[in-house]
Amino acid sequence: MDAVELARKLQEEATCSICLDYFTDPVMTSCGHNFCRKCIQMTWEKGRGKKGRRRQRGSFPCPECRELSPQRNLRPNRLLTKMAEIARKQPGYQSSDLCPVHRELLKLFCQDDQAPICVVCRESREHRAHRVLPIEEIVQEYKLKLKGDMEYMQKEMAKTRRFQAEEEQRLAAWQEKVEARRQRITAEFQKVNLLLAEQQQQLLQVLQQEEEETMARLQGSKEALEQQGEALEMLLLQLEEQEGQAPLQMLQDMKDKDPLNRKKSVNVQYPETTAIELRTICSIPGQIEVFRSFQEEVLPDPATAYPYLLLYESRQRRYLSMATDGSACSQDRFLAYPCAVGREAYSSGRHYWEVGMNLAGEALWALGVCRDDVSRKDRVPKSPENGFWVVQLYKGQKYQPVVPALAPITLTEPPSQMGIFLDFEAGEVSFYRLSDGSHLHTYTQAVFPGPLRPFFCLGAPKSGQMIISTVTLWVKG
Repeated sequence: MDAVELARKLQEEATCSICLDYFTDPVMTSCGHNFCRKCIQMTWEKGRGKKGRRRQRGSFPCPECRELSPQRNLRPNRLLTKMAEIARKQPGYQSSDLCPVHRELLKLFCQDDQAPICVVCRESREHRAHRVLPIEEIVQEYKLKLKGDMEYMQKEMAKTRRFQAEEEQRLAAWQEKVEARRQRITAEFQKVNLLLAEQQQQLLQVLQQEEEETMARLQGSKEALEQQGEALEMLLLQLEEQEGQAPLQMLQDMKDKDPLNRKKSVNVQYPETTAIELRTICSIPGQIEVFRSFQEEVLPDPATAYPYLLLYESRQRRYLSMATDGSACSQDRFLAYPCAVGREAYSSGRHYWEVGMNLAGEALWALGVCRDDVSRKDRVPKSPENGFWVVQLYKGQKYQPVVPALAPITLTEPPSQMGIFLDFEAGEVSFYRLSDGSHLHTYTQAVFPGPLRPFFCLGAPKSGQMIISTVTLWVKG
């Protein structure tokens, strides 16, 4: 009989057939069957109340064989008590505890195959030469390893909790720092806004004072001219009345009132022309520094440059390729003006670049942005209607700027350095004098019709130089 069958038999013999549990205080009937004392007594007590059953006084049927057994003949079974105790301590074996081949308990562990085996497997050829230990020893070693691992894990958990607490503290400190910085940023911007508001108020007061002074001069000149006009009109009416008189009367009046003396008595004065150019400039502190956060390196595209427009790259110390040898020019090259456009076209975002100028002699330049598809072969007015948003930079005496409907803005005192700020989504192109940060002009429209490129245009030869980033432009003489 194998170990499993033996264990099963032991459990079966130590089990009460009434409660189906291990015996507790087992007793034996006169017929030889065993039950728990409480189980058999409860069974017989229930049987007393049933009618129609044949029984002798003090005797009850056995639950197993139905033979009558006197209640007083119940005898304790001490051997069965010990068997029940042994069965309770005996572990229940399952199929996983048995060798699938020999149906014996798996009590050994093969270290070579890393598998549990039974005592029969140990003597087989397969495992005879292998290293084999009792499972209890392997389990003990494994428990020691587990204990070591558990101690390591406990230490790591404690370390992790410590780091977690430190990280929570760091997180709280970080949030406090961020909140303090957020409040500081808000406070500083409020401070700057307050200073800008004060600066704005001062600038508006200066403008208002200039307005009032110039308005007073213009109004005084206007009133003086009105009074002089009224006096001249009265004298003219007198002369016209005298002209209509009879000859003798006219001669008498000429004798009494010498017309020459009357003419001399009129003191005709004309006021000096009052300049209406504003002296108050629009300059916001720090605005150029803000624009420079959008600054990009804008470089003119040699492939679009006028054939006799020279481009010198200072970093590479060489002239950029030009078509001055009479060869055919590409369709992208400007032929009507000494112009060039930037290499990159803009169709979104904000962009800022600066241009230096060294004007010489008489010059008429243009600077700004243009549509990517402007005419490069024909001469057209450089105006928004034709795809140009530029300011002209004029220096000299011969050129007198005329302002027709489509003419660009002309500066008669061009700056040495200019900043251009393009806000594509806002539809604005603004120009600034870098020496004092003053605003020169802004073009505004609802939507730009397409991609824009930086635009650079020079005057005649020997008119000076234009510096864009690291490239210097001038017209070949």
